[in-house]
Amino acid sequence: MEAAGETRATFHVDLPGLGERTVARTASLTRRLVYGGAGCYALLLAAVAVVHFEAFRAGRSDLGTMAQAVWSTAHGHFLETTSLYGREMTRLGGHVDPFLALLVPFWWVWPSPLMLLVFQVVAVSTGALPVYWLARKHLRSERAAAHFAFAYLIFPATQFNALTISSGFHAVSIAVPLILFAIWFLDEERLVLFALFALLAASTKEEIPLAVGCLGIWYAVRTGKRLTGLTIFAAGLAATLVDFLVIIPHYSPSGIDPFAARYSGVGTTPTGILHKAVSDPVALLQAVATGHKLLYVVLLLGPFLGLWLLEPLLFLGAIPDLAINLLSSKGDQTVIIYHWTAGIIPFTVAASVFGAARLKRNRDRVSFYALVGAGCLAIVSPLTVAVATGDVAAALPSSSVRAAKEDALSLVPAGTPVSASNELATYLSARRYVYTFPVVGDARWLVLEQQGITYGDKAGYHRAVQAIESSPKWKIVYAAHGIETLRRVDAHG
Repeated sequence: MEAAGETRATFHVDLPGLGERTVARTASLTRRLVYGGAGCYALLLAAVAVVHFEAFRAGRSDLGTMAQAVWSTAHGHFLETTSLYGREMTRLGGHVDPFLALLVPFWWVWPSPLMLLVFQVVAVSTGALPVYWLARKHLRSERAAAHFAFAYLIFPATQFNALTISSGFHAVSIAVPLILFAIWFLDEERLVLFALFALLAASTKEEIPLAVGCLGIWYAVRTGKRLTGLTIFAAGLAATLVDFLVIIPHYSPSGIDPFAARYSGVGTTPTGILHKAVSDPVALLQAVATGHKLLYVVLLLGPFLGLWLLEPLLFLGAIPDLAINLLSSKGDQTVIIYHWTAGIIPFTVAASVFGAARLKRNRDRVSFYALVGAGCLAIVSPLTVAVATGDVAAALPSSSVRAAKEDALSLVPAGTPVSASNELATYLSARRYVYTFPVVGDARWLVLEQQGITYGDKAGYHRAVQAIESSPKWKIVYAAHGIETLRRVDAHG
């Protein structure tokens, strides 16, 4: 991708008082620093992902379901997964993320859920490149461009999209770099490449087409090309409406969006929310105006010092996900350590670059302040979470618990329907039927952790384990360190 960023931006860099050779040397050094930094960042977080995975801490939601969807697609069952309730369904009944199908070739090369984690880390890391190109072009400073590139990388929301350590892989996290590349190519008037990256981004989740479509408004006002801009916006809006109103209800087992209950207090459906905004705007205000959500907004938008406010039409693309998160009653959606910030990050960072370009003050200093702002929160990171939760010790080959989990999983025949506790089911996802215990379904084998620490209802989980252990229908074939493998007594593999 280096050539894409070199086409025009190089000629905009202005370093007064330096000779051409010195300018070229400085530019080359900075470019290597940014590209090398992004590479090292990817290697570090990939290493964290490997440790987390090898510690058997990768939960079925969402890494396991994503891995199963990719495996199923590779075996002729498009995006099919086993829901947490034991129902076989396509992911299109919950989220419109056909981008997962594009990962099938990667699965053929590396058939493991770990591939998805590493792919995500590398993809999000590449987002530093378009940030660097945009900043270098519009701020006319290699140093300022490097500041913004590293601010993007260390920004906690970026880090947790590169590796959402609590739940693993999400197709929408790949939208972060894809949208940044789309903004770069749109700014460069390279519309074919913009369309390609915009289409890829739109395939990662149902609201992303609208977010990308908002770039059409920014483009129309910025360039005066209203027809092109209106077309981009109309296409994005139409795609999101089709996703929400047609595709999800069609494939959802219940016929409605399975996440609609999160918005029951503000109208439930998109049309209901619009009606609520007109008939009872106070209800929407009450849903948004909480201390928890205010803190979320400050942590998410504050590090870039409000620079994004100076380019509001570019920041407009962040509004769909901001609204979705702030109106939701699910608390996790307004915590920056999850993937729900994916549709907000690229617009915030890119708008901050353009906002800094509007200032007359020293742009190197302004960009450095943005880097410091992101750096002040950088300790909120998958790396610190992995250390705090003991992933490193749990991943060591000498760990007896890890060895027990490995042995227990190895007994389950390939392709056989299986039910497993949340943190073990991910490692059995390369099959058509994978139930998350205590759902058993048609499972012929069970792999359980007696403690089940990732369950909210721990008492209920423990009762379910005890019931299975005492059932004459199941035989314990392996037990060590609180890990058990059971086979249905009438099962023959």
